[in-house]
Amino acid sequence: MLILILYFFIAVIAIQLGYYLGVFGKFAFAKAQKITPKRIPISVIVCAKNEEENVVKFIPLLAEQDYPDFEIVLIDDASSDTTLEIFEGFEKQYPNIRLVKVKNNEAFWGKKKYALTLGIKAAKKEYLLFTDADCYPTSKEWITAMSSQFTMQKTIVLGYGGYEKIANSFLNKLIRFETLLTAIQYFSWAKIGHPYMGVGRNMAYKKEVFFNVNGFINHIQVRSGDDDLFINEASESKNTAVSFTPESFTYSKPKTKYKDWITQKRRHVATASHYKTFDKIQLVTFYCSQLLFLLLPIILLSFQFQWILVLSLIATRYLFVWIVIGFSAAKLKENDLKYWFPIVELILIYMQINIFIKNTFSKPVNWK
Repeated sequence: MLILILYFFIAVIAIQLGYYLGVFGKFAFAKAQKITPKRIPISVIVCAKNEEENVVKFIPLLAEQDYPDFEIVLIDDASSDTTLEIFEGFEKQYPNIRLVKVKNNEAFWGKKKYALTLGIKAAKKEYLLFTDADCYPTSKEWITAMSSQFTMQKTIVLGYGGYEKIANSFLNKLIRFETLLTAIQYFSWAKIGHPYMGVGRNMAYKKEVFFNVNGFINHIQVRSGDDDLFINEASESKNTAVSFTPESFTYSKPKTKYKDWITQKRRHVATASHYKTFDKIQLVTFYCSQLLFLLLPIILLSFQFQWILVLSLIATRYLFVWIVIGFSAAKLKENDLKYWFPIVELILIYMQINIFIKNTFSKPVNWK
């Protein structure tokens, strides 16, 4: 029995190295991107619901972007605070801001998707760049950097949406590392020709892409997924590019309570269950291999069975994974996270098991 477990463990190591070196290495070891400015017309779309504190700070940063031809489409999704009033003030202040007011529509399944659809239809420009109301770009070159990846064939661009650093907060490191790992995954799969998701905090696509798949209609019954489910359906090897220059990043404030973060991740995991079959399989295989990498050596080492070989395999896996994580973290300006890798990986694996169990027995709370 132990020899079979050892063979199984070797197979798990091979799977892990296949993911990290064969897939994630495509992003980790990719050459630095160059920004080639383009003058394509851009509509920046921001959907907000009860975000009065954030929009006051962040919308002016969008309005001050250094780009020759862009508008900002502000969508108020039936806010009950002063978000709409603030948007109306911005509309008067900035000539390139367009306001879309959305009234409550309880009969509509995907509330945010409904609001975004109205905003997309109201947009006057050919290319659409999305971010969330609680996000802000790292520079005035954000639109330039993201739009530079568009070509005649590449009509979808996936960007990086990170989270702010909070000093002396382990939860913050955990959140940022999980975000980093997710970005490594969707960037890498896109680079090898199989894009499967993006984040609404920072992504762009041509308007015709939206209408070619009839918008969100095929997953309208799922309240979340205006970003990842849309990309999962609309993206393909020929039409999707990635943008990972520092000028193209956006950031937002992370959760500060573990419970709130888990609630957020439960929604994300539930949404992933609607991905295409291949994408679900590759994700499940990856996370199962992570879990087995931790469990199988415990059994083998407890019996001191081929312990030198087992420890060598563990060391080899950690070495190569650490290298890939390190190069990727450098690209995404998250260098401090590579030092926490072994610890946060253990906690993330526990968290994934916890989320799976909770989602199995109860539905996650929908987005506001």
